[in-house]
Amino acid sequence: MHGQIGPETRHSISGEFSGGVRMIAPLIVAVIPIGMVFGAAAVAKGLSMMEAGLMSALVFAGGSQFVAIDLWTHPASWSALGFAALLVNIRHVLMSASLAGRLDAFGSGEKVLAMLFLADEIWAIAEFRARERRLTPAFFAGLVAPFYCVWVLAAFAGGMIGALIGDPAVIGLDFAFPAVFVVLVIGFWKGRSTAVVLLASAAMATLVHHLLPGVWYIAAGAVAGLIAAAITERQEGAR
Repeated sequence: MHGQIGPETRHSISGEFSGGVRMIAPLIVAVIPIGMVFGAAAVAKGLSMMEAGLMSALVFAGGSQFVAIDLWTHPASWSALGFAALLVNIRHVLMSASLAGRLDAFGSGEKVLAMLFLADEIWAIAEFRARERRLTPAFFAGLVAPFYCVWVLAAFAGGMIGALIGDPAVIGLDFAFPAVFVVLVIGFWKGRSTAVVLLASAAMATLVHHLLPGVWYIAAGAVAGLIAAAITERQEGAR
């Protein structure tokens, strides 16, 4: 009958979903210590275990969550926290734009949901997938569902054992967050052009970090990287 989903369609959706789960699985393993470090850091700043977990569930943005915790005071300056989160997450505009042309299989509502649950790791895997095959809502859901659940549960777990861990840097868990980004960068490595972009971004971010307080170095590094990418692409196109 019209409107019913046949066995073949259900099998296809199930296969796409499980494919997304398989591809995101290695990064889920890597994100567990990051979520736990966040939970521990949040509890150390005075938040309850429940508040740490809810922050991960409602914000779902590791970078901005860590920045917010770093700036957290009692009472909290909501304007400063909001502005810092905006600067950190401004990259999501670029990530959303890069995926926009690859969502032809998505309905309008599905596109909105996909962007709401966008994260660096999810975006990277979605980009890899789109290079090889059509990106489907079921595959994207397979990326998001386990990643989101593990991120929230890890924050709860980190909050529970935060008192036992103490300072995450003492046992090296603070390195888990940058380690994931190193893996993502390697996946996008294209040789000299990638190196130029990374060096420009790192140099500008380091300079601004030393000259200006706050998190302006994040936006500065992103802008420098974009400019370097545009210049490099134009030079390669002129050859």
